[in-house]
Amino acid sequence: MKMQHIFFDLDNTLWDHRRNAYLTLKEIYSRERVQERYSIGFEEFHKEYFTINERLWAQIRDGEIDKEHLRKHRFYDSFLFFGIDDFELAQVFEHNFLDEILNYNDLVDGAFQLLEYLSDKGYTLHILSNGFEEVTHRKCELSGIRNYFATITSADELNIRKPNPEIYAHALNKAGARVDQSMMIGDDWVADVEGGKAFGLKVIFFDVFDDKYTADGVVVIQHLSELKQLL
Repeated sequence: MKMQHIFFDLDNTLWDHRRNAYLTLKEIYSRERVQERYSIGFEEFHKEYFTINERLWAQIRDGEIDKEHLRKHRFYDSFLFFGIDDFELAQVFEHNFLDEILNYNDLVDGAFQLLEYLSDKGYTLHILSNGFEEVTHRKCELSGIRNYFATITSADELNIRKPNPEIYAHALNKAGARVDQSMMIGDDWVADVEGGKAFGLKVIFFDVFDDKYTADGVVVIQHLSELKQLL
């Protein structure tokens, strides 16, 4: 059966969340004069924030917490790590971060070229993201990739996240896609690869952070351009 539908994760697969978040936080950090007020350098803060945020997103994915918990804690816990108990400051970061990250819309290297290539080859492309629904749509619009996708599915629509099979069923149903004609490409081993594989999709792991995970039947790439040899 020919592959027809390709489902992409968004953050760090096509939209360079790591870089865009870094630039946004650096701007807010400077504006709020955190270094002058608390004598903590941005790089030091960012490293701790990154670790805490990744852990919280893994907990959201695994159904342990909801997004309100994440929004309350990611910055607050990062400041607490440095002994700063300032919930108000943390909320300034939280509210400004979600608005201002959309001022930065760098894509992962090779994303535009790949989407153009796949469209020209006649594949039907989709987004399936664990991100917040309103932000997911705006990221696609503002980065200029919206028109490549027939459907955009955010886990918020069902309040269920990858790797849960229900979100895969919902996305394929919305796309009018059959499992044996569909593929999932993403950077999260649990959500995209294990989730997609368990649902019966062909999967490709985009090992953008050099995690070096492998499994039978899983193709691993480290640059998006490698997909042109596979599809």
